[in-house]
Amino acid sequence: MTVSLRERLSALIEPLLGRLGYELVELEYAPAQARAVVRLFIDAPAGVALQDCERVSREVAALLDLEDPIPCAYTLEVSSPGFDRLLRTQAHFGRFVGSRVFVELKEPRAGRRRYTGKLLTVDDTGIALEVDRERVAVAFAEIGKARLAS
Repeated sequence: MTVSLRERLSALIEPLLGRLGYELVELEYAPAQARAVVRLFIDAPAGVALQDCERVSREVAALLDLEDPIPCAYTLEVSSPGFDRLLRTQAHFGRFVGSRVFVELKEPRAGRRRYTGKLLTVDDTGIALEVDRERVAVAFAEIGKARLAS
């Protein structure tokens, strides 16, 4: 099985961020003819300030210069996940139980693909939401994307 460049970048960057006290919330890689973009969304227990983004940018740039995994010119962008942060892992969902979330399924269920509601529970297999006063269980394998909702 071939490992994508995005997966290789995550495998390189995630341990470095962990040592620096940050969490990699999301990594986006957008290839382009002239200049690719590597976009990192980071978080920390105390939140993320501009200085944190600058520090991570310096450290990650040095790592990428050393390892040279990207076959073309690129721009590195580092930011906080924002108010509508993505939820990728069980731990991400666990941190936001009780919050309002938006979930988009990979495949529609009974004609419906998008759910917005209160995150009730998280376990090893998935999540439960309260949507329109009804409980909706969603397996992690069914989730295409998810984020906090306002």
